Amino acid sequence: QVQLVESGGGLVQPGGSLRLSCAASGSIFSINAMAWYRQAPGKQRELVARITSGGTTRITGGGTTDYADSVRGRFTISRDNAKNTVYLQMNSLKPEDTAVYYCNVVERTLGNLLYDYWGQGTQVTVSS
Repeated sequence: QVQLVESGGGLVQPGGSLRLSCAASGSIFSINAMAWYRQAPGKQRELVARITSGGTTRITGGGTTDYADSVRGRFTISRDNAKNTVYLQMNSLKPEDTAVYYCNVVERTLGNLLYDYWGQGTQVTVSS
């Protein structure tokens, strides 16, 4: 079982920056991927960025990142494997980025099964 704790949300002016953090704890065998999603009122939840933990496309090491077109070049996802923490650095924020942001972790168990875990969400509001 994995628990996720999010932090870093808040109010920021257009053009400003925020850094979201999501720390995973519990009995973790292996993390397959970590990601950030967001959901604005009246819209479906969408993938913002995803980062793999490596070993999925390479025999050793590796890992990939994916970004939504709307945030590519402005947002950066990163991870600290030793701390099981994923970050989302958000720069050049726009009002359209306003949403509740959710951390997602995909755990691979010893039995090679995948499980999804979600953070409680953190509000990001971009407004002057």
